Amino acid sequence: MRLIRNIGEWFDHRLQLAAPIREAAQHPVPRSTASWFYVFGSAALTVFLLQVVTGILLALIYVPSAGEAWSSLQALNHGVTLGWFIRAMHGWGSNFMVAIVLIHMAQVFLFGAYKFPRELTWILGVFLLLMTLGMAFTGQIMRFDQDAYWGLGIGASISSRVPIIGPAVVKLLLGGPIIAGATLSRFFALHVFVIPGMLMAFVGLHLLMVLKLGINEWPMPGRVVKRATYERDYHDLTKQDGAPFFPYAIWKDLFFAAFIILAIAACAYYFGPFGPTGQPDPTIIQTAPKPDYFFLFLYAVLSLLPPSLETPFLLIVPPVVILALILLPFLSGEGEKSWKRRPIAVLAVLLIAITLGTFTRLAQFAPWSPHMNAWSGDPVPENFIHGTTALERQGALVFQVKQCRNCHSLGDIGGQRGPALDGVAVRLTQDQLIRQVIQGGGNMPAYAKNLSPAETTALVAFLETLHPPKQAPARDASREFVVGDNAQKSPGTQP
Repeated sequence: MRLIRNIGEWFDHRLQLAAPIREAAQHPVPRSTASWFYVFGSAALTVFLLQVVTGILLALIYVPSAGEAWSSLQALNHGVTLGWFIRAMHGWGSNFMVAIVLIHMAQVFLFGAYKFPRELTWILGVFLLLMTLGMAFTGQIMRFDQDAYWGLGIGASISSRVPIIGPAVVKLLLGGPIIAGATLSRFFALHVFVIPGMLMAFVGLHLLMVLKLGINEWPMPGRVVKRATYERDYHDLTKQDGAPFFPYAIWKDLFFAAFIILAIAACAYYFGPFGPTGQPDPTIIQTAPKPDYFFLFLYAVLSLLPPSLETPFLLIVPPVVILALILLPFLSGEGEKSWKRRPIAVLAVLLIAITLGTFTRLAQFAPWSPHMNAWSGDPVPENFIHGTTALERQGALVFQVKQCRNCHSLGDIGGQRGPALDGVAVRLTQDQLIRQVIQGGGNMPAYAKNLSPAETTALVAFLETLHPPKQAPARDASREFVVGDNAQKSPGTQP
């Protein structure tokens, strides 16, 4: 013991850490805050540390390559001792962390802990919630199975709808216009370096604010927050009825954190890891790529909304919700804290919880998109290939073999997931058709890796024939202008 004490004193003499650690551990808190309602913040931090440890262990085996990711996860599941258990701990830890952070945010809101002078603490919590969801989404992509591929395609299509910066955001996330080899590397960097680094920085700031401003007192009815007197009243409260955080209040945090770790381990052992399912293949469209539970409500909303309302909803509702959360402490920074005298706050939490629960439940039944009951074996209607050239008929065959009719209809026969193609040549030029087939767009995946250049040429040639008999197909006006201008030049002149 003397040797250990001497070593500790040697390090403390050089690092000077003992005093700030002792001050943080023994900072006074109101006795009423030593409650089971105040354990969710420390539990979230504990689960985050678990995610860091298990993530490092997984990174030793995982290969962030589109060609190797799926195989490396299979090796973790079946070839590495306890690899499946570490994967399961990491996956279930992600689920628990999202749930605990959401519960913590609701508790802070109901207890009025966002009010003066803790506005910045609340705003940091909002960003921590967003980054936690970002970690969950990028973690799902790491599986890079069939669900992850299609989920990433849907996420990219959502990003592409952002005005002005949408295409640049998609290119930044995917490493190009399509899901390719660089895509998984980008998401691996986000999941392992960028978002965890931001989380650590924000968690540090969040804890600093808690230490400097104190833990929110129990919201007693009638104890009103006033900017002029609150800090003095809180200081008096901690002097008259306060206790050191360690050891008076910390034991409940430790007990609950241990319970959460055991619960994660139990789920990991009983249910096992998440996936991976089948290898990613954009040609297999008979799939319902449902996200993990924390995004199921959004999946259901987008599935049930009319297509015309999807983009307005995505561009308006999430930014408004985030802005409202950030502005909340400035719009309601004073007044009553107790939920017993804030019925609107209680009703708001209940309404949000019921809404999220309802849509999460509906996601079990909601279709990913409109009904898709077509069969690719149905032949292309004869009137669409009558009088076509050999190249165009070859394109019709590609259209058939690649199962395009599972998503698109011709002559009112076929899938309804994508738009009908009877008049597609009127809407898109040749270059636009090529770009759509190769790069994808909207909910359509990119087929660049699944079609040869010859197949793409033939398919686009067939699509160019799909226009009403008396209506000319779309043409690139700028190209026709250049050709016409050059035609007027005399022989021998430079173009």
